[in-house]
Amino acid sequence: MKRPEDLSIDPAAVFQIRQAREKGLELIWDRLEAQEPQCGFGSLGLCCRHCVMGPCRIDPLGHGPKAGVCGASADTLVARHLCRMIAAGAAAHSDHGRRPAILLKEIALGKNSAYSVKDEEKLRTVAQRLGISSRDEVPQLALAVAEIALADFGKQDDRPLRFLEAYAPQKRLALWKELEEELLKKTGAFYGLLPRSIDREVVDIMHRTTMGVDHDPTSLLLQGVRCALSDGWGGSLIATEIQDILFGTPRPRKVKANLGVLKEDEVNVVVHGHEPVLSEMIVHVAQEKDLQQEAQNAGARGVNVVGLCCTGNEVLMRQGIPVAGNELHSELVLTTGLCEAMVVDVQCIYPSLPRLASCFHTKFISTSDQAKFPGAIHLQFFEEQALEVARTIVRLAIENFKNRDPQKISNSGIAEEALVGFSAEALLEILGGSPKPLVEALSQGIIKGVVGIVGCNNPKLKQDYFLVNLCRQLLKRDILVVGTGCWAIAAAKAGLMKTEAAEEAGPGLKKLSETLGIPPAIHMGSCVDCSRILVLLAAVADYLSCDISDLPVVGSAPEWTTEKAVSIGTYFVASGVPVHLWPAPPTLGSQAVTSLLTRELESLLGGFFFVEGDLEKATQKMEEIIFKRRKKLGLS
Repeated sequence: MKRPEDLSIDPAAVFQIRQAREKGLELIWDRLEAQEPQCGFGSLGLCCRHCVMGPCRIDPLGHGPKAGVCGASADTLVARHLCRMIAAGAAAHSDHGRRPAILLKEIALGKNSAYSVKDEEKLRTVAQRLGISSRDEVPQLALAVAEIALADFGKQDDRPLRFLEAYAPQKRLALWKELEEELLKKTGAFYGLLPRSIDREVVDIMHRTTMGVDHDPTSLLLQGVRCALSDGWGGSLIATEIQDILFGTPRPRKVKANLGVLKEDEVNVVVHGHEPVLSEMIVHVAQEKDLQQEAQNAGARGVNVVGLCCTGNEVLMRQGIPVAGNELHSELVLTTGLCEAMVVDVQCIYPSLPRLASCFHTKFISTSDQAKFPGAIHLQFFEEQALEVARTIVRLAIENFKNRDPQKISNSGIAEEALVGFSAEALLEILGGSPKPLVEALSQGIIKGVVGIVGCNNPKLKQDYFLVNLCRQLLKRDILVVGTGCWAIAAAKAGLMKTEAAEEAGPGLKKLSETLGIPPAIHMGSCVDCSRILVLLAAVADYLSCDISDLPVVGSAPEWTTEKAVSIGTYFVASGVPVHLWPAPPTLGSQAVTSLLTRELESLLGGFFFVEGDLEKATQKMEEIIFKRRKKLGLS
């Protein structure tokens, strides 16, 4: 059994893991150890159970089966599995965008009075991008934007997504169109790249990966690219833009991050998952005088709402709500004994949590019709009853405060300050309304380039080690780091999102950070908010009249876990950004697929994947890519 200090670099996590072991509590690291050794065929992508002639496996050494029962090769198996991962990831992030789009329409039609448009300026900006007259009244604008968004989910014509056409940089949009035509001329077959509708591209993958349909790895992977683009420039972008309209566009604010944000003298409500529609309402009602008084009557000083994972990132960015941690903190939050209620929506929520909560007084409350958990209290969330549902949840937590067991409380009290809230709009405002200062900093060599770090925690890797130390290595090299999701929380916990962190940066980045009053590592939101990075890259590319593939930028998902990360990585690659991955995806069982992802995509799309588990080598590779692109732009 590994020592707690070998599992995480976060002292708060190490403290809680040690406490959990002393109490005999099972955590995710214990379950991982019980699974080892994990299936080698699965790790390489060489097992298939898509029909009941299987499950089939192909021997990578050539001593066993060379094809599945149906005759599918290793290349087909690996490509099919990767495409299905993209489809699942795109479906998850894009379905996230559907809910706020429907809510915006209901608000516009007067069917929901619990919510309203908080950022009228953002609504008018989005409408203008989509070609809607921004002079209309708010209800008409909201309805028009919502209907275009919902049409992008389900329309049946072959025109590209309206949101993609409105937001993608012109040269990148032209490249995608030209590439479709070139592939048709060269092969005689049509390989679509421009997504037609979000749901359709997911269904297309599920159809073509069914037994007996598409067996060409190139055809399969290009449909994967198309589906990923429908996520990045479609579903995820829609989620971010409409959530900004509904709840406000993030602006810089100071917050606290890590388990120390839980308070011993308050009722602690933890919101966890990925969708902010309910959590925003919980934050709102928890501040009501009546509920605060009820908490005081119960013996607490008040109600303390804290976030976890990407729901945490959402309310962190917009409302300044403290965040208790990233994905691998979700069990550790419960082991503090300070959590009166954990309220979950969808995605990255371990099914172990209700069982662990039962070891404490914590009420584990599920709320989504898509995510139910044995052992949970289920309170169905309906948007039109949002106030009532949120108040019910907060009152359950208040009533549960008396059941807290002082003998089970253990918390290190560790929390770090962070400056967050850097939407693309906020960054452009800081830059004076134009990308010009950033472009000048790049051209003058004040900063060498930009790296976007995104992704999850993975219990196979020491928690936050790669996320934090990759960031530190890049900062020293005068490379600005931006990012989302679990990386953003890891960097906040590590103190890299304070302006004082400029001391860890190279001289150029330190100067830029101090001049602008920003940290050298920039928190841009939840994992669905990777679309903010796309919007920022598009603004810089259009300002320079170049393509994203010309810019000195690289992406990284160094502790990735979920299928969503596969979709994110793919849409960045398809947008012209090289992307680093670790651990390796389940593709190494096919030389053809590996070659396509790591080499051939670069000539087609300008982006490519590379896998590297060594921190120094990964940093060096990113720096080499950045200098190569600087040279291409004529920069020293």
